[in-house]
Parts: sequence; structure tokens; C-alpha cells
Amino acid sequence: MTPSTLVGGHVFVAGGLAKGGLKYAGDIGAEVIQVFVTNPRGWALSAGDPSEDAKLRESGVPVFLHAAYLVNFGSPTAATLDNSVAVVRHTLRRGVETGARGVVVHTGSAVSQPREDALRQVREHVLPLLDELPDDGPDLLLEPMAGQGQMLCATVQELGPYLEALEGHPKVGVCLDTCHAFSAGHDLASPEGVRETFDALGELAPGRLKLIHANDSKDACGSKKDRHENIGSGHIGAQAFGEIMRHPVAAGVPVCIETPGKVEAHRQDIETLKKLRGA
Repeated sequence: MTPSTLVGGHVFVAGGLAKGGLKYAGDIGAEVIQVFVTNPRGWALSAGDPSEDAKLRESGVPVFLHAAYLVNFGSPTAATLDNSVAVVRHTLRRGVETGARGVVVHTGSAVSQPREDALRQVREHVLPLLDELPDDGPDLLLEPMAGQGQMLCATVQELGPYLEALEGHPKVGVCLDTCHAFSAGHDLASPEGVRETFDALGELAPGRLKLIHANDSKDACGSKKDRHENIGSGHIGAQAFGEIMRHPVAAGVPVCIETPGKVEAHRQDIETLKKLRGA
């Protein structure tokens, strides 16, 4: 852990991307924020407001964008693939316009087709999007899932084949969600589990960890259930987040909560993480 580790959260943007988002960030004490720039549960693309984008860029607050949940480059359905390309292309462009550091995208599922075919689709559809990015544009951050169904990437070890499919492209990074990792079988509740998980991440994806979603888990390790809990109220426990922020692979990597509740709960979670980073 280094003093530069920033702690923040996913923010609500009612009233405008910058106006609403920055106000919520101030209310909860966020030093870094994550926002949606499209409907997270649909395919509709929302045009940005240049004045709001400028305010966000000029705020000095590091920004990450999260692509819609429906994105799945491993889907055997043509319409889902086409929509996934359109949404991620749009979100990456919005990342350029807002000055975002990264765009988080779920790693997806093979659904009903062989894993190799799904990973081939990832390569064919994602690489062209990465090649469109300017050098100073946002990274595309792969977020492994909790392991339910035919998920293409849940454990840290499964990042290896996914990164290989993308030819180790320099604009590809990783966003590790602690609830997802725990539910996929990484025992982050123990110091040994934290060390093993982040050691493996450092070996398989050196230098690629760009964001951590700090979420406790309502369910036990290996449950394959994606149910977030407030920091210290779940099966991972508060102390684990201190261990994570102290691990060399996580040093200086921004931490964002995606926990239940609104202002009071989010402020408390962020205060807890700030205390743990300084412990």
C-alpha cells in the first residue's frame, strides 16, 4: 500500500454527469469515482453533454466508466454481439470525452457454445475496438465474474487465456471485484488467501491491475453468487481490505465501492477503507 491509494465509489449522477456525480462524490468522501454513461441494463446509447464532460475532466477527480451489464462478447447470439460492440465502442468514446482512466467491462459468458469459440469471438470483436483508441485514451478493464454459469473468466487464473485471446494488448487492464473473486473461490477473508490471489494476479497480469471494486460478500467463499455487502458486514470482513491495499500488486491502485445503500452507508464504507489504508 502507498499513500497514493485513492478510495472512492460508484456514484449517482442525478442532475447531470458532473454536477450530480461530483456532488455525490463530495457527500460520501470519494477521492475517485465510477459512473455509467449509458443505461446499465439496456442497449440505448446516451449522448454526452460537452459542458458536463468538461467539468468532469477539469474536476481533478479520477474517473472510471462502467459499460452496460448486458455486454457479452462470448455470446452465440448475433444481436448481443452487435450490441456489445456498439455499447463498448460508445463507452470508450465517452471515456475519451470525459477524460476517464478506464472503462470497466464484464468478461462475459460462453452461454451455450464451446469456450474456445467464445474466446475467439472476444478476440475478433474486442481487438478492433482497442486499436481504435488513442494512446491517451482510457484502458479497457476486464472485470472477472463470480463464476456462475458458463462464465469465461472468474478466477485470476482464467485471466491468462482471456489476455492471450486479446494478444496482451497494451490498452487492456484488469478491474478486480473482491466479491466476485471471493465468490469464485479466492479466499480473501484470510491473509494467506489475499497473498495467493494477488501474487497470482501479479504473475499472470503484471502491471495490469488498474482498479479494485471493494465489495464485501453476502455469501460464502466459492458460492458463485454475486451479492455485494457493505464493508465489514459480509463474509470477507473489513480487515481483508487492509491486507489487499497493503499487497504490492495493489499498491497505488484506486479502490471503488459498489456496496448497498445510499449516502450514509457509502460514506461509512469509504471511511472504513480510508482507515484501513492508513493502518
